Amino acid sequence: MTDDPSRKVDISRRRFLASLGTLGLGAAGLMLPGAAQAAKVKPDDELVTLHDLSKCVGCGSCVEACREANARKFPEPVRPFPAMYPESVKVEDWSGKRMVTDRLTPYNWLYIQTARGQFQGQRFEVHIPRRCMHCQNPPCANLCPWGAAAREDNGIVRIDPGICLGGAKCKSVCPWEIPMRQTGVGLYLKIMPRYAGNGVMFKCDRCADRVAEGRKPACIEGCPYGVQDIGSRTDMVAKAHALARNMGGYIYGETENGGTNSLYVSPVPFDTLDAAATTGPGKPHLSPVRDMMADEDKLAYAALFAPVAGVIAGALRLGSRLAGGGLKETKPGARPAPAAARPAPDDETESLALPKPGRDDFNLSLGPDRKTDAPTGKPGRPAEPGEGGK
Repeated sequence: MTDDPSRKVDISRRRFLASLGTLGLGAAGLMLPGAAQAAKVKPDDELVTLHDLSKCVGCGSCVEACREANARKFPEPVRPFPAMYPESVKVEDWSGKRMVTDRLTPYNWLYIQTARGQFQGQRFEVHIPRRCMHCQNPPCANLCPWGAAAREDNGIVRIDPGICLGGAKCKSVCPWEIPMRQTGVGLYLKIMPRYAGNGVMFKCDRCADRVAEGRKPACIEGCPYGVQDIGSRTDMVAKAHALARNMGGYIYGETENGGTNSLYVSPVPFDTLDAAATTGPGKPHLSPVRDMMADEDKLAYAALFAPVAGVIAGALRLGSRLAGGGLKETKPGARPAPAAARPAPDDETESLALPKPGRDDFNLSLGPDRKTDAPTGKPGRPAEPGEGGK
């Protein structure tokens, strides 16, 4: 049997890139405290959130809880904004639209996406809480040139606002384009305001500070219908499959982009929901997503540049701390305490103890005045004012 030379070349190339990943990313881990780019940890060390979409009524309580809990982290831009070079770099200013809740913004890290249509002869209305997916091997953390994005051992992916320069690399490599930029805030104003970035990127950090204290994320505590649960990856994946079997449903997030720590279970297929929902800037899709970091070019970039990014991040973090900024360190791997062991404020109620309203199998709340037909294709994704990239 004759060996295939092209196959040998391909295998050699893959092994070479893999060895670079081991060396390069290992070095970056030494220089980036709290970061875990491309690092694999035991499944039970990762915290996963599970969304049962058959329970969600779209009340928005989770959105309100998220905004209240994270308001102190929201940006306060400094005006006037510096003119950027080149001029094609556009200002992205959401500070005058802080009350927008129907999409992701730097001031709204979670929103309710609604899909209406027909499936198997029945009308449906499904509400989907959308935020960062917290990927297991996140391109944003692997490919940020400044080391500002990092994945912690407990699976939370965070952006350090103290060293982020707002270059939006994280958004461009995110399959769902989750991170959102606010101009006029951050370290770029103190170094090269015309040339270095354009602000800071913001997204859900899954209430890392609360999790570090043994508490649940605000969106989970604030939901009156028990839509979300949180626990180890092993437990949540098993629960998602059991839930999907019981309702004859479908799972999203388990394998998308190589695996995420945000799982959704729906009685309606996700391709049907994707076609029926409005998607576009700040409104993520629900399409299948291949593993972005399986791309050899991205792997090579991450492996070769990680040590450099680690040094840059260390320098930026030191400068930011001297200037009074930076991300407060939390304990990686910390877990929410059991509800019985966690003291609750007087006005806090455990969401799972509240009664659930009656719903049919598809969480239908449709009347004769509802729109019944799903679009035949996904809506377009036109650029909105202020959505300019760098």
